[in-house]
Amino acid sequence: MRGLQKMIDQDIYCIDVITQTSAIKQGLSNVEDALMEGHLGHCLVNQIKSGQVDKATKEILKVYQLKRK
Repeated sequence: MRGLQKMIDQDIYCIDVITQTSAIKQGLSNVEDALMEGHLGHCLVNQIKSGQVDKATKEILKVYQLKRK
């Protein structure tokens, strides 16, 4: 974010700033995907195994809703 702010402060060409914001969004999306994969594959599986099916179901729906935004 500091790099983006610096680009804006330095009046860098708009397309270059947009290219950078796009790269940042993609990087964050990749991190989000990895976190969700781990959560779905570990935490939710453990919840289901321990009988917390309703909690797991709500979390799956929450993840789905967040990903659609």
